[in-house]
Amino acid sequence: MKQQQVLRVVAGLVAAAGLVLGQPAGQQPQQPPSGGAGGTTGGTRTPTPTPTPTPTPDSRERFPQMGEQQQQPTFQEMRRPVFLTGKVILEDGTPPPDSVTIERMCNGLARPEGYTDSKGRFSIELGRNTMMMADASVSGANDPAFSGMGGLGSSRGGFGSTSNPAGGLSERDLMGCEIRAALPGYRSDAVMLTGRKLLDNPDVGTIILHRMGNVEGTTISATSLHAPKDARKAYDKGREALRKQKWADAQKQLEKAVQVYPEYAAAWYELGRSLESQEQLDKAREAYAKSLAADAKFVNPYLQLAGLAARDKKWQEVADTTDRVVRLNPVDFPGAYFFSSIAYYNLKNLDAAEKSAREGIKADPQHRFPKINHILGVILAQKGEFTAAAGFMKDYLKFAPKASDADVVKNQLAELEKFAAAQKPAQAPAPQQ
Repeated sequence: MKQQQVLRVVAGLVAAAGLVLGQPAGQQPQQPPSGGAGGTTGGTRTPTPTPTPTPTPDSRERFPQMGEQQQQPTFQEMRRPVFLTGKVILEDGTPPPDSVTIERMCNGLARPEGYTDSKGRFSIELGRNTMMMADASVSGANDPAFSGMGGLGSSRGGFGSTSNPAGGLSERDLMGCEIRAALPGYRSDAVMLTGRKLLDNPDVGTIILHRMGNVEGTTISATSLHAPKDARKAYDKGREALRKQKWADAQKQLEKAVQVYPEYAAAWYELGRSLESQEQLDKAREAYAKSLAADAKFVNPYLQLAGLAARDKKWQEVADTTDRVVRLNPVDFPGAYFFSSIAYYNLKNLDAAEKSAREGIKADPQHRFPKINHILGVILAQKGEFTAAAGFMKDYLKFAPKASDADVVKNQLAELEKFAAAQKPAQAPAPQQ
């Protein structure tokens, strides 16, 4: 197989994955036994994680054709609004000092559904989380400019507009599902939804968050516990404005919160987000820095700062910042590994890039970041490990079958499988009898 073919496919992989800034030094794409090696890579598009596809309406819901008998759904298949209420507390019985995301986990895939209020209470309609705004710790954003890093962490925030197009859920939709509170650094009790009837009492009771002993960093700042009432009130108003994407209103309220309580790390962080959303990037960096000055173990500002560095292609800064996130919490932020792998690739360190990608996959059993499989496939292809690269490409397509680049990746996979077959040593002839 010709050298140019190998280089063309590897360059295409790199471009599609958004791994930019050329060929890592000392690393040339290896080739199958019949060709040579060498060359450079291309591509300029900045990478973004691919969100889990939104479920599509069931085929039973289409309009029947002329003369076709319409099937009547069973009661279990009838779609109705599903409302749930409950409360989240910490192990000591107190409410979390900040809002917590309520997730619906179905067959290993997580979907944020709403937030708790300042007292830990929640009231949600499943599948209607249209007002949830993605922040740096979720994977649903798709800003090609790395605005807010587009999702560096695991569970807070939202996927944007993910309302159920069919209007409500059926009892069958709840099979294999559970409700839990999602907060990095904590393990949540779960409330099973399998077997739940649409007319059941909406109150699911109390969900307890258990602190994990092996992590330092969380997305809740301890300084929030000491916030005065006036600061807390302004903070809550600012958060609500952020969820509604009213950036200027959020900025006004959050500036009021930090004026009342300058050590309010969570408020500085949210103020940074409101400023970043208005493209006031220097002021956003200042707000994130003040958040970390108030609480150095508060993970969220690190994630946003890494995102701002990635926008400017400051890859060493991205690597340093995401490494800090991993040291604080190696469990809950697969997106930190995701962008760490991209940073190390561009720093011409394929071994570190591969290590970060593999750790990210290990930290992401729910496949919130399926794109990391694609990235690892690109890295392994760059190393000439075509069989392993093809395997991770297949995983990407498995976990994100409706990704916008799925057709491109399928073509890449076909080429990689050809190279993998060419790499295999010829089998020795069977001995004659």
